[in-house]
Amino acid sequence: MGLIVVLAIILYKFIYAVILFIPSSVEMDFHEVTMNVLNLLDLSLLANLVLIVTFSGYENFISKIDIANKHIDRPSWMGTLDFSGLKLKIIGSVVVISLIELLRDFLDVASVSETVIFWRIMLHLTFLFSGLIFAVMEHIADKD
Repeated sequence: MGLIVVLAIILYKFIYAVILFIPSSVEMDFHEVTMNVLNLLDLSLLANLVLIVTFSGYENFISKIDIANKHIDRPSWMGTLDFSGLKLKIIGSVVVISLIELLRDFLDVASVSETVIFWRIMLHLTFLFSGLIFAVMEHIADKD
């Protein structure tokens, strides 16, 4: 239930950001438009992450969701995502979100300190390395 509330908050923030963005976009330069779009992408990726965790958590711990099993619009991971697959999806989303934050820093490099950029790069590389390790571990486990 908590994740559904979080999803509603993210949706509210997304809609609010779009409502603020549309009228002011006419006066914005390319840099400002890019920063606003990155903010919307960040919120969208975060919402996708919450949805994946919510659905897979429900299916793994409560009950299977059998609605529209053969429907073309049903996500391919739904019903097949176990804890290991969930870890890979989560770390993949975290890496992409981290990358968007880094891109935002690089686009606004004048207002971000070198120390902050350094630690964000280190954090991103840590997420990336963790994702690679998880993927290698899954590949090794699948061979057995």
